[in-house]
Amino acid sequence: MNITDANFEKEINATDKFVLVDFFAVWCGPCSVLGPILEKIGKHFEDKLVIMKANLDDVPETAQKFGVEKIPAVFLLKNGKPVSGFVGLIPELEIKKWLEKLMNESPAPADDNKKKTEDMIKKFEEHAKENGFQLNPDKKTVERIIDGLLKNEGKYGEQYCPCRRVSGNKEEDKQKICPCFWHKDEIKKDGHCFCRLYVK
Repeated sequence: MNITDANFEKEINATDKFVLVDFFAVWCGPCSVLGPILEKIGKHFEDKLVIMKANLDDVPETAQKFGVEKIPAVFLLKNGKPVSGFVGLIPELEIKKWLEKLMNESPAPADDNKKKTEDMIKKFEEHAKENGFQLNPDKKTVERIIDGLLKNEGKYGEQYCPCRRVSGNKEEDKQKICPCFWHKDEIKKDGHCFCRLYVK
């Protein structure tokens, strides 16, 4: 399925399956090699996965929000939120193993980060109040984002926004630490930040 900036949000939220978004361009050689591999993988995992193609010409805003700097760039999403991703041409078997691991991971027990989650919510609410917006009233959305922040903290050592691609360059990535550099402008423009942690 081909997506655009106009229909991106609607399409990625229209399924309860995992969504694999392939950012590509027609002039990109590695993209043309990866595309058929992903289609084949999509058929293999069709009960769990939907493949969506995102031509850079059709998704400039979405590509910017995802921090796409090199292509092909692939992101795995669940419930509209990024779970993981990779950049470049990767062999079919490696992609399958990567997907199997992510799609079969058991969620961590609910109590594991209970105190930390409560402290984070308090901190986020204070930040929202100070800046004239609010924390998303949908508790499940907030908990899902916090889960992504804690996973990034465990993996990278910082609470990077789960909706941004982490490059591994500390200097470059520091703007992605939640609340991220872009959230105030996004709330002003769209009524919510990109990951929807904060709303007007």
